Amino acid sequence: MLKIYLDLFLTFSRVGLLTFGGGYAMLPILQKEVVEAKKWATEEEMIDYFAIGQTTPGIIAVNTATFIGQKQRGVLGGIIATLGLVFPSYIIITLIAMFMRNFSDSTVIQNAFAGIRVSVYILILNAVLKLWKSSVVDKVGLLIFLLVFSLSIFTTWSPALFVVMAGVLGVIAKWQERRLEK
Repeated sequence: MLKIYLDLFLTFSRVGLLTFGGGYAMLPILQKEVVEAKKWATEEEMIDYFAIGQTTPGIIAVNTATFIGQKQRGVLGGIIATLGLVFPSYIIITLIAMFMRNFSDSTVIQNAFAGIRVSVYILILNAVLKLWKSSVVDKVGLLIFLLVFSLSIFTTWSPALFVVMAGVLGVIAKWQERRLEK
């Protein structure tokens, strides 16, 4: 029984340690670790966890870790997965804060962070492409995507509103589809 808690902590610590750039950049690593390697969630569940994680208060990756841990071992599992995810960041941020003044003007450090930013953009693009493949599977999905994408560019609406709106539109579309089939 202790083994699963240790596994949750170490798995999410690895995710937290290897990811720069926040929740969206963590998606490919979470997908590989949680869906493919551990089989703790399906791809659809991961998408749902990310959608819910985005609409609830807090950090998307932390919320997702909590959901997955809770699914595996209840409340304690959720707490342990969450602690595992944030532990490496806590240690790294503490160390950086201790030495940042000494190295903040270093060209090498500035160039390293520039390179890290580029890799984060690629990880986010990779996550978007994976989500696209599994989410936009028909014309209705494409229309909802185009609507939400356009509104996100041209408005300052909350992402939570987009998720709720897309969910309502999906329900209406499926209801209409079933009604036409009869």
